[in-house]
Amino acid sequence: MVDSVSKSDDESVHNSVRCGVCGSENVGKFGGEVAVHFRGATNIDKPTVWIFPELLVCLNCGVAQFAVPKAELRTLVKGKVAGS
Repeated sequence: MVDSVSKSDDESVHNSVRCGVCGSENVGKFGGEVAVHFRGATNIDKPTVWIFPELLVCLNCGVAQFAVPKAELRTLVKGKVAGS
C-alpha cells in the first residue's frame, strides 16, 4: 500500500492510501495481533514472538500490511535459523 495515511470522518477507512497490489483506495486501518513462530521441528522450543501492529488492509483484495516494531524485530533476528 502506498501513499500516506490520513484521517477521515470514518477512522477505519483512509482514502489517501492505495493498495500496492490492486490499486484500490478502499483501505482500512485496524489493530491486530500476530503470533510469529519459528518454522520447523528444531525450533519447537523457541517462544512465540507476539506483535500487536496497526494493520492496513485492502478491503478490495484482502492484502494486509504492517511493520514489526524494533524490539520484536531484534528478537526475530536473534532467533533466526540458518538457511531460513
